[in-house]
Parts: sequence; structure tokens; C-alpha cells
Amino acid sequence: MRGAARIFSALLEARTGQILSESRAWRMETALKPVMRSRGMADMDELAAGLLGNRDPALEDEVVNALLNNESSFFRDLQIFDMISRSILPAFHTDRGDRVLRIWSAGCSTGQEAFSLALQLRNDMARWRGWRIEILATDISGAAIEQARNGIFSQMDVQRGLAVSDLIKWFEPVGDNWRASPELRRMIDFRTDNLFDAKAPSGEYDLLLCRNVLLYFTQERRQQVFRLLTRHSSERSVLLLGAGETVIGHSEDFIPHPEFRGAYARRPQGSRVAVAPLRRAV
Repeated sequence: MRGAARIFSALLEARTGQILSESRAWRMETALKPVMRSRGMADMDELAAGLLGNRDPALEDEVVNALLNNESSFFRDLQIFDMISRSILPAFHTDRGDRVLRIWSAGCSTGQEAFSLALQLRNDMARWRGWRIEILATDISGAAIEQARNGIFSQMDVQRGLAVSDLIKWFEPVGDNWRASPELRRMIDFRTDNLFDAKAPSGEYDLLLCRNVLLYFTQERRQQVFRLLTRHSSERSVLLLGAGETVIGHSEDFIPHPEFRGAYARRPQGSRVAVAPLRRAV
């Protein structure tokens, strides 16, 4: 069993850069049971032997997708979305003279974060009329991205963070599940992508969310991700990380944002002290 676990952990790290923590490793067998069942395999040792015995990209994909942590919910960490709605988006509305708003949700899992952002913008569409809004949402899990593109969520999913009024307005029942409206789905470009060989992002983004992703990476991998985020941000961009994540010790390109608590700003070129704040909307 331990030998099999090491094989699965090595595959996950090689394919995604993620390190299986103890809290995730203990549930490895539970996560892999659907794969073993579909393949007619008796246990983890047989599954590991299947990976080693034959080069089977489809089986590797199934194992990696099963082991990835696709935990997500609508409006996860509500105070963050309150700050986005009340402060960050209005500041962009005031600051962006070209009337273009670009958002990147990196490590978007099954899409709840991206749909939450789309909901906020749709509910305030009078403000954004005439703007071009682009929301890119990426994740390494093809299975997660497929679900996100379909926009179908279970009753349990929609009960986690989604207001009843938004559910009724922006989702339609599909059997026992709920599907996001075409208006919401059209707002988001969901793509399978790897943060260590990123192809999907282009240019600079105003708002970058990379939340609860860095926790699973080594120090070196985190630095790689921050270099990617640096390439796709500007001095007026806002970066949001997860509650347990920080730029400290990983990047000198970002500093705590002077205006938005818990967010980060790009360090101005030639400066190691401060960043010019975005103008507040009035």
C-alpha cells in the first residue's frame, strides 16, 4: 500500500507540482475508488501496477483528476467578495479609462469562484454597460473544467454560499441539479491549463485570484507561480491569495496593497517602499 501511495504521489507532483500533504494522503484510497471500480481493479496495488506496466495517458489523467483537491464553493470567504464588490471593482471602474476589465481566476476548480465574480458583475450591470469584460478561469483538472463549462451544480453545491435570490435569478433547475444561465456562462472563458506551463493567460489582468492553490506547492514552485502572475499583471492590478497564503518569502514583485486589506499590489519599478493607490470610486 505504501509503495502504491508513493507512486500516486510522484505522479501527482510530476503532472501538477502538487505535494500531497498528510491530511490529503490519508484519503487517497477513497479518492481513487471510483477509478479502481471503473477499471475493474481490486486495490491500490493493482492500480499502481497498471500505471507502471503500461503507458496509459488516460489512466494517468483519471488518477491525477481523482487526487486533485477540487474543493470550492460560491462566494468562498465572503469578506473577500464583499471587498471585491464594494471597493475593488468600483476602483477599477473609476481607474480604467479604456472601459476594459480583465479578470483571471487561476486554479478555478469547478468554477464557483468565476461564477461568483460573474454574478457580482451581472447584478451591477448598469455600472458596467459599455464595458468589455473578460473573465479567464483556468485549472489543471480537465474534469473540473468540463464541469465548470457545463455550469451544472448539485443542490449541495448551490446551498454553499449562493443566495436564494441569485439562485432563482441566474440558475435553472436541471433534474436534481442547477445550471448557470447562458448569460453567466458566456461571461467566462474556462480553460484547462498548467500554471507551470501556462498557455491560456495573455496580456495583463486587472484582478488576479490565485486562492488556495499555492498551499500544495514547494517553495520553488510557488516562486514560479508568482513569476507567472508578475508577467500578467501591472502596477494597477490587484492580486488576491487564499487566507493561508502570502507573497512573503516567495516574491519581491508584490507588496501588501495600500488600499485593499489582504490584497497585494505590484511593486512599482525602481521602488521598494510604496505603491501608488488606485483612486476610489465616488
